[in-house]
Amino acid sequence: MYRALDADKIIATIDLLQRRIQERFPRLDLAAVAGDLSAAARDTRERAAALAKQRSVFNVLPYLFLVACFVSVFALPYLLDIEFRNREGGELIQTLEALLNVVVFGGIALVYLFTLHGRWRRERALMALHELRSLVHVIDMHQLTKDPSLALGEERERDTAASPKRVMTAFELGRYLDYCSEMLSLTGKVAALYAQELDDPVVVEAVNDIEMLATNLSRKVWQKIAILQAALGQMQIRALSE
Repeated sequence: MYRALDADKIIATIDLLQRRIQERFPRLDLAAVAGDLSAAARDTRERAAALAKQRSVFNVLPYLFLVACFVSVFALPYLLDIEFRNREGGELIQTLEALLNVVVFGGIALVYLFTLHGRWRRERALMALHELRSLVHVIDMHQLTKDPSLALGEERERDTAASPKRVMTAFELGRYLDYCSEMLSLTGKVAALYAQELDDPVVVEAVNDIEMLATNLSRKVWQKIAILQAALGQMQIRALSE
């Protein structure tokens, strides 16, 4: 059934994309970025699965503390030889107030302990998601200076000494931009593995933010591809009309 993301298939897709980039652009760094994405996907597969199955002392502490609270509330008066019937009003109120404080602060501590494991897993997941968010920006940096108009030879004579060296043909630039778009999309899918394994609203929101960021940046890439394809179409029309 195809109702969940398969980490192994995502990794296989990234590895295939890395080989495609390496074969097409052996001298560029984009293949190395794809290699980093592949390594991050493998780390994510292991981390997400480990966090989902994590069982530690955090799971036992709340129940131990709950038992201790019951012992404190019900057994402490007898252990301290407190007799409620023989106490005066003021002393009885003080005793009940002390027991009530035990219940209140014990409940607060119990809530803290019950959520401790979830917060620990959330922190680990958010740290890993921060790495994927940084990788999205790295991919975007590699397409930043890829101007489709210059790949068509337009205004190349206006380049300065500090201008990026543009040696790609229009076809190569189209493939390069398409690879960047694929990598952005795959990074979002890698991040989604955490949302799939961890039922935590904060983690899910962080994953959605990464996917939204990747989608917005991919949209910029496809705008360049659209400009490139439109310019190529106009060039073909002019060539046929001449």
